[in-house]
Amino acid sequence: MTLFLVFAVLLLLLLSGIPIFAALGLTAGGILLLVEGDIDGLGDAVYMHMNKPVLSTIPLFVFMAQVMIKARVIDDLYDFAHTVIGHVKGGLGVATVLACTIFAAISGSSVATALSIGSSAIPQMKRFGYPERDALGVVAAGGTLGILIPPSGPMILYAVVSDASIGALFLAGVVPGLLLALVFSIFCVLQARARRGIASPEWAGWPRAVAAFRRSVWALLAPPVVMGGIYFGVFTATEAAAAGSLYALLVAVLVYRNFGLRELWDCAYSTMRTSMMVFMIIAGAAMFGHAITLIRLPVGVTETVAGFGLGPIGFILVVMGLIFVLGMFLESIAIILITTPILLPTITSLGIDPIWYGILLMVNLELAMITPPVGMNLFVIKGITDATLGTIVRGAAPFVLLMLGGMAVLIAVPELTTWLPNAAGFGR
Repeated sequence: MTLFLVFAVLLLLLLSGIPIFAALGLTAGGILLLVEGDIDGLGDAVYMHMNKPVLSTIPLFVFMAQVMIKARVIDDLYDFAHTVIGHVKGGLGVATVLACTIFAAISGSSVATALSIGSSAIPQMKRFGYPERDALGVVAAGGTLGILIPPSGPMILYAVVSDASIGALFLAGVVPGLLLALVFSIFCVLQARARRGIASPEWAGWPRAVAAFRRSVWALLAPPVVMGGIYFGVFTATEAAAAGSLYALLVAVLVYRNFGLRELWDCAYSTMRTSMMVFMIIAGAAMFGHAITLIRLPVGVTETVAGFGLGPIGFILVVMGLIFVLGMFLESIAIILITTPILLPTITSLGIDPIWYGILLMVNLELAMITPPVGMNLFVIKGITDATLGTIVRGAAPFVLLMLGGMAVLIAVPELTTWLPNAAGFGR
C-alpha cells in the first residue's frame, strides 16, 4: 500500500508539469515530515550523493558532444555512410542507422541523435522514394541508440544511483547496441525490398568513398578513443570523458579550424545548463532515495517479491513490463531515479547482476523514446518535419517490436551483455 501511495503522489506531481527534481524533493520532504516531523536528513543525503568524482563525467561528455556538433564534425558522418552504402537497395536506411550508431557513441543523447541525423537523412530518403513513415520510423528508432551505446547519459545516472561501475556499464552496452543496430539495418533492407518505387543512388565510386572517409575519420575515431582507453585500462571512465573532450577540442581547432572563442563559450554555456539540470535531478533523487529507505519501502518490495516466490527471471519480466508502461508516460531520467532505489535491494537479494539489469533497463528506456503518448523522439521528429504524429508512430511501430525481441534475447542470453566487461577485467 505504501508503494502505491508514494508512486501516486510522485506521478501526480510529475503530471502536473513541475520539474523532475522538484517532484522528487517534494515527495521526499513530505515523507520525512510525516515520519520524523522534520527534513534535517535531506542535506546530508544530497551531499553524500553529489560528493562523487565520477559525476564529472557528465559535463565532460556533454562538452565533448557539444564541440563535435558545433564544429560540424558530425555533418560528415551521414555523408560518409550515404556514400559508402547508399547505392544498395535499402542502403539509405542502413546509412541512417550507421550514422545514428556512430553519433550515439559521441553524443550520448537519443534526442540529439534523432535531431542531428534526421535533418539530413529524412529529406534524402524521401527524395529516393521511401514512404514518409519509413523514413521517419528509422530515424526515430535509430536515435534511441544514444541511450544504449556508450557514452550514455542515462547509463551514468543509473551508475550513480546504483553505485555500479560506469566503465563496466559502458562496455556492457557495446554488444547489445551494435546488435540492435544490425537488426535495424537488416530490417531496413528487407523493408525497402518489399516496397515499390524506392530508388537507390548510383555508386559514387571509390575516389568519392575514400574522400568521404577521410572527411569523417575524425568523428569515426572518437568512440575508439573513449571506449578503447577504458577497455585496455589506459584510463578510467572519468579520465575517458576528459580525453574525449580534449580530443574533440583538438579536432575542432586544429583539423576543422572553425572553432573559436565564441564557439567555445557557446559549448561551455550549453554544457553548464545541461549539467546543472542533471545535477539538480540527482539531488532530488538523493532525497527521494533517503526518504524511501527511511520508511523501509525497498525492504517491503523485497519481502513482497519473496512472498510471491518470483525467481530472478520472473522478477525481471515483471519489472520490465512495469517500466515499459511507465515509459509511455515518464521521461527516462525520471524512470531511472524513481525505480532504481526501490528495486535495487531486491535485485541484489535475488543475485541479479546490476550491470545486466542496467542494460535491460536502457533497452526499455529506448522503447520509451518511441512509444506514445510521451515518446520524446516522436516529438523531435515531428518538430523537424511536417508529418503527423500518427505517421511517425506507425513508422516507429516495427522497431518497437524489434527492440522487444532484442530485450528478450538479452534476457535469455545474459552473456551478450556481460562478456565484454568481464573480458576487460570488470567482472573479476
